Amino acid sequence: MDRLDDIQLFLRVLDQGSISAAARSLDLSVAVASQRLKRLEQNLQVRLLHRTTRHLHPTPEGMELAEQGRILVEDLDALTARLRQGASAVSGTLRVTMSSSFGSQYVSPLVPAFLATYPDVKLSVSLSDELLDLVGSGYDLGIRVGVLRDPGLVSRRLTRNRRVVCASPDYLRRHGAPRTPADLAKHECLLLAGGSGRQNIWHFTDKKGNAIAQRVKGRFESTQGGPLRDAAVAGLGVSLHSLWHVHEQVCSGALKILLADYPVPMTYIHAVMPQRRLVPPRVRAFVDFLTEHLGDPPPWERGVPGA
Repeated sequence: MDRLDDIQLFLRVLDQGSISAAARSLDLSVAVASQRLKRLEQNLQVRLLHRTTRHLHPTPEGMELAEQGRILVEDLDALTARLRQGASAVSGTLRVTMSSSFGSQYVSPLVPAFLATYPDVKLSVSLSDELLDLVGSGYDLGIRVGVLRDPGLVSRRLTRNRRVVCASPDYLRRHGAPRTPADLAKHECLLLAGGSGRQNIWHFTDKKGNAIAQRVKGRFESTQGGPLRDAAVAGLGVSLHSLWHVHEQVCSGALKILLADYPVPMTYIHAVMPQRRLVPPRVRAFVDFLTEHLGDPPPWERGVPGA
C-alpha cells in the first residue's frame, strides 16, 4: 500500500503543480512529501519529474505512470468504497451449516421470512450431521446443538436444548414406566451411535442435584435420531431425545415423557463463528433473527406438559 500511496502523492503533485501544494492537500510536510517521491523513483529506478526552480515537469516515464497509475488509484478507491458500504449493509452471500434434523424442522421454515426481511442477502444452507470445519469449508456460521467441542470458535447462545426420556403409551402398557434411572436397566432402550461412539450411558440429575450415570442397553441403534424416534413411537423401546426432536409426538400423545423427577442435564443450541472481530452484518442479522424466533421459551417447549 505504501507504493500506491506514493503514486497517489505523485498524481497530486501533477494536479497541484508543486510538491508544497500537494503536501498541504494531503496534510504532509514538504520534506516528507519530497522523501516519498524520491523513494518512489528509487523503487521504480526511473526519474519521474524534471525539477526546475519554478516548475515541475513529468518525464516520459512520469507521464506513463500518471496515465496508468491514476487508473490503479481510482480502482482502489472504488473498491474501498464498495467494501465499506458492504461492511455496513446487510448484503452478500451467507453460508451456514447445521444439523439435518434441526435445520429441516426449525430453521427451514424461517428462511422465507429472513430473505424477505433482507432482500440483498443470498443464503446458502448446508444440512449435515457432520461437524464441518467452518474456516476450511468456507462457512460464515454454524448452528450447533449440544455441548460445544471446539474452543477455537466464537459462540453465541440461541436457546436452551432440553432433553427428555420418552416412550409410547403402547410400550408403557406392556412393560410399565421406569420410576428411577436405575429401572432403565430392565428396559429395552434405543441407542444413538454417532461419531463419538455408542451412547449407552445416560446422564440424569436427582432432586438434590446429584449426577447419576445409568448404563442402558437395547437391540436397536442408529446414527441419527429420526429412526430412534420412529422406533419409540412404534413401541420398540425407551429413547432419549432433544425435546425439539419429539415435540410433535409428545404434544399429540404418541410419546410420553418419563422420569420427570430426574432431568437430563441441560445443553444449549449455539451459533458459532470463526472469529469475533469484523463479523459481517449479514451474519449478525441471521443470528439475531434466529434468537428472536427460537429464543426462550423455544417453540418446542410451548404446549408441552412440564416444559
